[in-house]
Parts: sequence; structure tokens; C-alpha cells
Amino acid sequence: MFSKQLLRAGTSIGANVRESVHAQSSDDFVHKLNISLKESYETEYWIELLYETGYLNEQQFQSIMSDNKEITATLVKIIKTSKARNDAKEK
Repeated sequence: MFSKQLLRAGTSIGANVRESVHAQSSDDFVHKLNISLKESYETEYWIELLYETGYLNEQQFQSIMSDNKEITATLVKIIKTSKARNDAKEK
């Protein structure tokens, strides 16, 4: 069950990023990336549960968690930059 939730949340990140490429506006772009960001936080939760219940060993956990944290950090940077650009355009 945990692994299915991880798969759902993890693949949703990429699906929403892909959708953002064809966003209808700058605000829609940011919105779709924010959905991806929320899914990355949910993915982190499922990774932690899989580790705590013994489905992942330490090495697997560290590797997968590191990748997810990198994705999360990238999304945060893109969202912040996009919001700053949107705010600058509005002034």
C-alpha cells in the first residue's frame, strides 16, 4: 500500500511539471508547480514510512530521499523566481 502511494505521489510531480510547460499564464505555471511541490512533500512522507517500516534499507532511503529533496529544492527555486518575475511585471 505504501509503495502504491509513493508511486502515485512521485509520478504526480512529473505530470504536473509537464503540465506547467503548457500553462495558460504565468500564474497557471506557478500554480501547477506548487501542486508538484506539494506532491514532493507527500512523496517525502511515503519514503519515510517505507523506511520506518523496513521496506527500504538505509542506503535506499538516503538515495531516494536525496533525489526527492533535490527535486523539492529545484521546484522551490523555480516557483520563487517565477513569482518574483510575475510581481515585477505587475509593477
